[in-house]
Amino acid sequence: MSRFARLSTILVALVIASACGSPSRMNEQGTESERSAPEDERAHTEDVGEEPVLRLRADALRDLRLTTTAVESRSGRQQVDALGELQANQEAYAELHAPLSGRVVKLLATPGDRVRTGAGLAVIQSSELGRARAAYLSAMARLTLARQNRERKRGLAAQRIVPARDVQQADAEAAAADAEVRASRATLSALGVPTNEERHDTSHFTLRSPVSGVVLSRSVLLGQIADVTSPAFTIADLATLWLTVHVFERDALRVDVRAPARVRFPALPGRGFEGRVTFIGREVDASSGTIPIRVVLENAGESLRPGMSGSAELQLDAGTLTISSVPTAAVQRLGDAWVCFVPRDDGAFEIRKVGRGRDLSGEVEILSGLRPDERVVVQGAFVLKAEAEKMSGTADPHNH
Repeated sequence: MSRFARLSTILVALVIASACGSPSRMNEQGTESERSAPEDERAHTEDVGEEPVLRLRADALRDLRLTTTAVESRSGRQQVDALGELQANQEAYAELHAPLSGRVVKLLATPGDRVRTGAGLAVIQSSELGRARAAYLSAMARLTLARQNRERKRGLAAQRIVPARDVQQADAEAAAADAEVRASRATLSALGVPTNEERHDTSHFTLRSPVSGVVLSRSVLLGQIADVTSPAFTIADLATLWLTVHVFERDALRVDVRAPARVRFPALPGRGFEGRVTFIGREVDASSGTIPIRVVLENAGESLRPGMSGSAELQLDAGTLTISSVPTAAVQRLGDAWVCFVPRDDGAFEIRKVGRGRDLSGEVEILSGLRPDERVVVQGAFVLKAEAEKMSGTADPHNH
């Protein structure tokens, strides 16, 4: 039996017990009993109509200092809060790997440094690069020689000193040398090494940033062998950041691209940031039933950092839907049900079972159980819940 059902059963039992007593005797002894009631009998429950009722003694009621508010009913757009994590703008972010294995001989940047596109980050010495550069330089030398030989043969052929087939052979040798140069240049290009650098030591190359931004991390140390499988540097432009939140599909389908979003971060209490939805995922995560939504935030002062946890308040397209809500403190868990305490004119409180909806920034959506403009207890609702549990014998000994 649920705790709420147990509470209702006890209330019915109380009513039956009261009905079996003598009314005249109750009237005669009422005043004296009230004066001599112990402290733990300052409240009792009744079952009036369909809703259980909690009734407090007048002195206990005065001590509680309860506050109430009306159920708010409003039309317009709904909103949903979704949690997520900040990440760098992936369109201005780079994980830079060393193109080939080699020893780090010089570090040119450290985490926190601001760099521009093409700025040097580290100098790496690689025997593999030395071989690739040597092959390129050899190919260039052969191409130069082949071109010179071709021009010489053409001059001799014009003077009818050599046959035409010698010119054809020289042309073929020049073409082959040119192809060899192109291949060796492509090899260097694939390694990210420019071919226009004049270096006496062909085994060294400079690792350069492909984007402008801030160096977020560096995994290489001086003298260490650079690992081509892991990024040596990560660089990002922090002017804008992405907050990726995960929203249940029923809500995500009601979010518009380019819709505004209000973002808050626990690390920055009291501050809110304006963002805008730029992407809504096309697939539903099978394990969580959520869809990723990306919110872009301006980060002019760079007070935000990738990796920070935050929540985005997203507007939902709700049409003319009417939403009823009460402050979060007004909704209490009693047994297996959510309840609100509705004050009556005679000083008692109806224990009203309600359908609890989504959290709405300090308020709770009420799906059922309350009518618009009905008043509910806010401050003191937790105390009333404790009194109701005490009367039903279901109080949690650890809940103080």
